[in-house]
Amino acid sequence: MRATLRLLASVKPSRYLEPFAPTGLTGLTTHPSPRPTLIYIYRATLEKLKAFPESSVYRQSTEALTRHRLQIIESTKPPGFEAWFERVKKTVGAEPHRFASLRLDDGSYVGAQRDDGSDNPRGEEWDGEKLEATTEGPHRTPEQQARWEQAIDESVSSGAIESDFETLEMKWENEPALEAEQVSEIEKQIGAGLLEEVIQVAEGELKLVNELYKSKAWEELEEKPRPGQWTYFERKTS
Repeated sequence: MRATLRLLASVKPSRYLEPFAPTGLTGLTTHPSPRPTLIYIYRATLEKLKAFPESSVYRQSTEALTRHRLQIIESTKPPGFEAWFERVKKTVGAEPHRFASLRLDDGSYVGAQRDDGSDNPRGEEWDGEKLEATTEGPHRTPEQQARWEQAIDESVSSGAIESDFETLEMKWENEPALEAEQVSEIEKQIGAGLLEEVIQVAEGELKLVNELYKSKAWEELEEKPRPGQWTYFERKTS
């Protein structure tokens, strides 16, 4: 039924699903890179679950479901995946220090880059807010400012000074897209609606894992329940 809604919402049937196109469900658009997104979320969930006791029923059930869905996602590779992966390895080999954060524990690499198209070395420290002008600190005269800018231009053009900062954007080729038939087959195997819905559930599960980890839900209650508080009514026998 969900797949039918997606097809009905698509005006131009194609080999590939159009990113951000309607899915047929209100407020839910087609995800541009569902495969790498789910792989990242599932691996993060499994990694966090390692901190839970092996005896935890929640860990056991969540690990089983997550591993099952991760296997389905990873086993379905888009056309051109191997060629893309070879290009990625060459790109990383040229500047390994630039791409260290994109390398995963299993030796593979993330399949999609940030929306801003850069490696964003400052992380979330700066949100792009414009800095206000200030009069504090040393002040140059127009002549001094002109000489300073000229000196900088000459040093850069001659290559006399090497900057300590990476000024070039990190060139990263996103993983090839899944074909529409592949997406449909994955949805069929998982059996939990559209991939976009599966992503929402996966994101919610990861948040839940983090909350349970913070609260150490597997430990004994600080306040013990009263005797019989959790005892359900049982059928009486004569």
